[in-house]
Amino acid sequence: MKKQQKGFVRYFVQLLVQGSLVKQISIGLILGILLAWLAPSVAKPVGILGTLFIGALKAAAPVLVWLLVMSSIANHKTGQKSSVRPILFLYIIGTFLAACVAVAGSILFPSTLQLVVNNMKISPPEDIIEVLKGVLLNVVANPIDALLNANYIGILAWSTGLGIALRHGKESTKSMVQDLAEAVTQVLRVIIRFAPIGIFGLISATIATTGFHALLSYVQLLLVLLGCMIFVALVVNPLIVFWMIKRNPYPLVFYCLRESGITAFFTRSSAANIPVNMAMCRRMNLNEDTYSISIPLGAIINMGGAAVTITVLTLAAVNTLGINIDLPTAVLLSVVSAVAACGTSGVVGGSLLLIPLGCSMFGISNEIAMQVVAVGMIIGVIQDSVETALNSSTDVLFTAAACQAQETRIAADQLTQR
Repeated sequence: MKKQQKGFVRYFVQLLVQGSLVKQISIGLILGILLAWLAPSVAKPVGILGTLFIGALKAAAPVLVWLLVMSSIANHKTGQKSSVRPILFLYIIGTFLAACVAVAGSILFPSTLQLVVNNMKISPPEDIIEVLKGVLLNVVANPIDALLNANYIGILAWSTGLGIALRHGKESTKSMVQDLAEAVTQVLRVIIRFAPIGIFGLISATIATTGFHALLSYVQLLLVLLGCMIFVALVVNPLIVFWMIKRNPYPLVFYCLRESGITAFFTRSSAANIPVNMAMCRRMNLNEDTYSISIPLGAIINMGGAAVTITVLTLAAVNTLGINIDLPTAVLLSVVSAVAACGTSGVVGGSLLLIPLGCSMFGISNEIAMQVVAVGMIIGVIQDSVETALNSSTDVLFTAAACQAQETRIAADQLTQR
């Protein structure tokens, strides 16, 4: 009997570590709904699993952002010559416009969430001046205090400054910082593997407490997210490409979505989709010196889908708490979301871990922000796949557009010289 129990525990641990996270989250979601429906009195105490999961995320996320940003800046190689500046510009403007689309979508179709606020004191800013004042005060906060209080703006400022300073440091120091960043990333990956159990406890306790209408807010939130991403893929990106190549962009857009987007949808990793994008660039006879740099670079900083996720979920929390925002504040949120999206970590659900950065602009506490992250985990089964498909297909789309525009200019110059 004991051997059977040990064998079951071993099998359960192996399944948790090696199984598909998407399938596990789906199962946890379904089981949580069934438990809340069949035994609501049992479902409420099970909520401790969700509380523990959120607590682990709260503990790891500030350290992760600190080390990842500092490591990426410190280990950036200088003096590399490449012709990727136009593509880099497209990455930046595309990510910013994606955040703007998310702001517009959230204003037109406001979403609310089921959050446990209790008696937490929330001090929302009254106008853009107060927002900027709060941002500046957070920037100069004590770095240890920023880590302890999850002040993500302060964390971002200090990690950026230290990263720039460490670029002139010894290689051994840079390697140590990179190893620390990778170590924390590994710890966070372990925490993420427990997401199915945490979501099981979270969704069962939420539905048992608030009823099944809580799921309706998740459905609307998911529709807003997907709608914004589809709009970016089929309207914003084609307009950017048309501006570059001055002809019908949709054949190229649909080709990239078909060849790159579908693969990225199932792999859910921009990094894992780099070989697919590189092969596409070779088939299109693009400049190898350009795409060999722009494609890996895009997998890191071209994050329009992540900008949409950060913005929509942040504004969902803002709407839930009844915080009013004006147009300048919305624009500032788009900038912050675009910058944060460029620093999205390589773990599953990486964009969700930067939601507290957006929430901090509106005086929303880290406790509430991490509840929003957990909501993102619930809908992440679909959201993360679509987000990755948008991000990765846009990498090769913008690379091809810039290369084709450059070829057109060269051909025009040659005709002029003749």
